Amino acid sequence: MNETPAKTELIQVRLDKWLWAARFYKTRSIAAKAVSSGKVLVRGNRAKPAKLIQVGDSLTVQRGMFQYAITIEELNDKRRSAPEAQKMYRESEESKKTREDLVAQLKAEGMTGLAAARAVRPNKKQRRQIVSLKLGQ
Repeated sequence: MNETPAKTELIQVRLDKWLWAARFYKTRSIAAKAVSSGKVLVRGNRAKPAKLIQVGDSLTVQRGMFQYAITIEELNDKRRSAPEAQKMYRESEESKKTREDLVAQLKAEGMTGLAAARAVRPNKKQRRQIVSLKLGQ
């Protein structure tokens, strides 16, 4: 007989693993660095990447200029498709509204996506000018 083992229900999962599985970060190590640097708060407090989280915990996740206030709905330590990952959490209405307002503001200023992030970094020509100024040439 070919019996499959019963699927075990996860009770707790590491924070960095859950953030990776929920597709907030591309790799688990990036998720761990974000948690360690304080960009992810669990119930309003800083946490370590190995912190065990459970259903119902509230998280605040800072990704770039955007901040997400979410509540964990489902636990999973396996990375799945994006639609499945979005079912793992519920974002608050305030958080959605704040992000939409920020996107609208950035669009009004003509800065979207990577353009907003690149606006603070000098391009190659500007770097050369900075170096020449520093060297006094």
